[in-house]
Amino acid sequence: MKPDPAPATAAGATTERTPPPASVRDVARLAGVSITTVSRALNSPGLVEPETLARIRDAVKALRYVPRGAARALRSRRSFTIGAVVPALDNAFFANATNALQEVLDQRGYTLLIGSHRYDPAAEVRITRSLVERGAEGLVFVGADHDPELFVLIRQMGIPYVLTWATDPSGQHPFVGFDNRAATGRLARHLLDQGHRSFGDITAPTGTNDRARERVAGVRGALESQGIALDPRCVVEMPISLAGGREGMRALLAPGPRPTAVICINDVFAVGAITQCQEAGLDVPGDVSVAGFGDMEIAGVFRPGITTIRTPTTEMGRLAAESLVASLGGESAGARIELEAALVIRASTGPAPRPA
Repeated sequence: MKPDPAPATAAGATTERTPPPASVRDVARLAGVSITTVSRALNSPGLVEPETLARIRDAVKALRYVPRGAARALRSRRSFTIGAVVPALDNAFFANATNALQEVLDQRGYTLLIGSHRYDPAAEVRITRSLVERGAEGLVFVGADHDPELFVLIRQMGIPYVLTWATDPSGQHPFVGFDNRAATGRLARHLLDQGHRSFGDITAPTGTNDRARERVAGVRGALESQGIALDPRCVVEMPISLAGGREGMRALLAPGPRPTAVICINDVFAVGAITQCQEAGLDVPGDVSVAGFGDMEIAGVFRPGITTIRTPTTEMGRLAAESLVASLGGESAGARIELEAALVIRASTGPAPRPA
C-alpha cells in the first residue's frame, strides 16, 4: 500500500474557488417568485402553474441548487448516510468491495445507500444529486472518469468523496485504488516472457469505462516496449458476460492470423473465452493462452485454472470507508492510497506454441 500525500500548491499559484452552494432564496430571486412558491414547486409541483414551475426548474438547473435532505430537516442533525454510485449492481466485481465498505460503515454507525448508473455519466450525476438530496454525507465512486458536473456538484455542497478501482494521476481527487494499466502490463510481460508475440484482447466498451481503457493501454504499452504492435482488429469490445467472452473469442478465432495469447479485462470474459476455445477443439494453453483480471473465485476452480490479476477489492472497500469516516470527522482531507494488484499464474497460460 502506497499512501500518496496531497500535492502542495506551487508558490504564487492561484487556486479556483468553488462558489458556495445556492440557497432557496437565490432560486426564488432568479425565477422571480417567492421562497414559498419555490418550496411548493420542489415539494408539490402539481400545485404550481406550469409556466412558473418551468422558470423555477430552469433556475434550479442554472444555479445547481440541491435541496439537501439533512438541511430540510434539522440543520444540527446528521444523517450518518454514505452514498455509493457504481456502474452496475449485477456485476460480481463490485460485490466484495461493496461488502467491505458496508461492513466498516455499519461498525461506525453509518448507513450505505447504493445507486447504479449503467456506465452513463449523465445518470451518475442524477443519481448523485438524488443521494445528496436524501442527506448523503459522503460519496464513493468507481473509476477516475466522470462528468465534470459531478465534481462541481459535490464540491459546491462540500461533501467528502473518494474514488475507487483506479488511481488519480491528476492529483485532484482522493482515491483508494490500483493502477489498472500497470497491472495488465505485468500480465502482458508474463506472456511475452513465455514467447508469445501475437496477442488479442477482449474488453468491455472503453468509451465510458476508464478501467477497461487503462487495461487495454497496459497491454498495448507492454507490447510496444518490445517492438510489437497490438493489432486494433484484435481488440474486441463486448458486453461484460460469459456470452461476451465467447463471442469475443469467436471473433479472434476467425480465419486469418490467430493470436496465441488472449488477455481478457476480467475473469468472466476469460471463462467464456476458454469455453469457446474448448468447443472449437483448441487446447488451452497448448494452442492458445488465455488470461483474465480480478481473481474471482471461479478463476481458481475453473479448469484450467485462470492466470489473472488479483485485485485488492476487500482492502479497497475497507480503506475507502475509513477514508470517508475520517474526512467526516475532520481527521483527514482525503486519502490517496495506491494498492498493489498481484499477478496470479495458473494453468490457462503457457509457452507460445511452436509454428506448424
